Amino acid sequence: MHLRISNPPPKPLMIWDGECHFCKRWIERWREITGGKVDYATYQDAAHRFPEIPVEQFKRAVALIEPTGEVFFAAEAVHRSLGYRSSRKWLAWSYDHIPGFAAISETAYKFIARHRSLGSAVTRLLWGKDVRPPTFFWARRWFLRALGLTYLIAFVSLWVQVDGLIGGDGMSPLNQFLPAVRAQLGRDGYALLPTLCWFDSSNTFLHFLCGGGVVLSLLLIFGIAPAISLAALFIFYLSLTIAGQTFLNFQWDVLLLETGFLSIFFAPWRLWPKDLMWRPGSTPPATAAPVSRAGLFLLKFLLFKLILMSGVVKLTSGDDSWGWLNHSFHWSALTALDYHYWSQPLPTMFGWWADKSPEWFKHFSVAFCLAVEIVVPFLIWAPRRPRLIAAGLMIFLQLAIAITGNYCFFNLLTIALCLLLIDDASIGRKHATVRDRRYSDQLCSYAAIAVIVVTLPINAWLIFSAFKPRARPPHALANLYEQLEALRIVNGYGLLRVMTKDGCEIVLEGSAEGVEWLPYEFKWKPGDVKRAPGWCAPHQPRLDWQMWFAALERPQQNPWLVGLIVRLLQGSDDVSRLLAHNPFPERPPRYIRAMFYRYRFTTVSELRQNGTWWKRQQLREYLPTVSLDQLRQP
Repeated sequence: MHLRISNPPPKPLMIWDGECHFCKRWIERWREITGGKVDYATYQDAAHRFPEIPVEQFKRAVALIEPTGEVFFAAEAVHRSLGYRSSRKWLAWSYDHIPGFAAISETAYKFIARHRSLGSAVTRLLWGKDVRPPTFFWARRWFLRALGLTYLIAFVSLWVQVDGLIGGDGMSPLNQFLPAVRAQLGRDGYALLPTLCWFDSSNTFLHFLCGGGVVLSLLLIFGIAPAISLAALFIFYLSLTIAGQTFLNFQWDVLLLETGFLSIFFAPWRLWPKDLMWRPGSTPPATAAPVSRAGLFLLKFLLFKLILMSGVVKLTSGDDSWGWLNHSFHWSALTALDYHYWSQPLPTMFGWWADKSPEWFKHFSVAFCLAVEIVVPFLIWAPRRPRLIAAGLMIFLQLAIAITGNYCFFNLLTIALCLLLIDDASIGRKHATVRDRRYSDQLCSYAAIAVIVVTLPINAWLIFSAFKPRARPPHALANLYEQLEALRIVNGYGLLRVMTKDGCEIVLEGSAEGVEWLPYEFKWKPGDVKRAPGWCAPHQPRLDWQMWFAALERPQQNPWLVGLIVRLLQGSDDVSRLLAHNPFPERPPRYIRAMFYRYRFTTVSELRQNGTWWKRQQLREYLPTVSLDQLRQP
């Protein structure tokens, strides 16, 4: 129904039923979206001004009266009113040009208009009392602080190990690695391995990068120049990640880099953003930097990709312990946690106790994990209440993982991303409308949109590859991914896709004369059977982690292991500091060998009787006895 009236208002006017609770809630949302470009009035107050329109028509549907005198009703009125917001112009265009769009819109509108009580109940169920577009000032504030804390932990954790890992007297010396790369690849090495360490690969410069990262992390935590701090943090940590070689090749390292890079487009581009320091419970100041919707989308999509891929790859990996057996799901096959607690890299004491839980509870826990990782991520895009449920479930899962295993800062970083699902209204913060939009804010939003355009096709393919592991990407997409891969800004994920079902450990032993052998004790990985599993997270003892991976492979696949043995035979203090106990403190041993053991948790009764947390069985020799003279031979 189209009309034209003789006394149009000076601004577009939306007239609605003031007695309809459903209408009242959604008018608040539309008023926020249109931002003063459309006026709103109830028909009880305004119907008398427009006698050409029957009152019964106002009761049936909303009406939009344009300054030209044209009148639109129902779904068309909604679409055209929202079209006064530039980002919603597509609604009116779709109504006019896309076949079926108008018919579907009007049918949906009629159904809701006839069942307003149902619509109001569904609205309360999904959104709560406030259906206005959510704001995320609180989320941005605490996400950036949590990200700064994660960076701080990552830099400090690496700082205390960097000399022994990649220092001049470490296992994989950086000052030998980079020259070898330059000799082999020439100038291409700079693009393939983008690191500031090309300028200086000394221990001093490595300490400068770690120390600089600590300072920048503190600036981010306190909200000082957050965007600039994030850009510098990304460069510093990327440089260390490249320099760290295999020791910094973990999924949480690339996750931190991708999160840090995307956060540059989410953080305020101001020296001292007032909204990062505003008093809790009050409305953020009108001069606060607006929250970039594009930047928020990038980070929420990263969370979606991370969690969804982590779940899907478990089912497509071919490992039947995740319940997928003979192309169908079986409850009895959910056996992953029968192995996980004692076969994971660095078990915790809580993992020891979790391993004693009933079989049915372990199966339930596996099913819960899969449900959270495969189903719940889709609620990230849902209205407020389902979105908050998703945040709660994902945070709970991360806490459970963190308690039972030492996964460094991975859980903290994932929880930080989950904070972005919590809008201001959901925690009682006052709704804010920011009026101070600067050129830098617009430029940052445009940059975020550009990042979306470039990375979204790659991310879509990475997610698809989790469902179809053997599929090959289009040639153009593969080339684009290859160009960006060195920067670690778009990555695939899939932690624990294949469950390790045998807890094997390498035990290094040294001897002065080749008769009596003394073990080197590591700080966190299983060794002495009477030592309780420790809890080191969010710190990552990177040597201990690499020893776990080495046990899954042959010695030839881990050249750094030879570097470790050489440094122990040389008596390197930098490497010895990475160990809990050096049995040769005065003089390094003449010989070193590596033995292969199978480790299992003890039972409760064995712990009480013998005080042992582990029981182990020697399997074979992992690495034969070597001396420094033998290793020096060509």
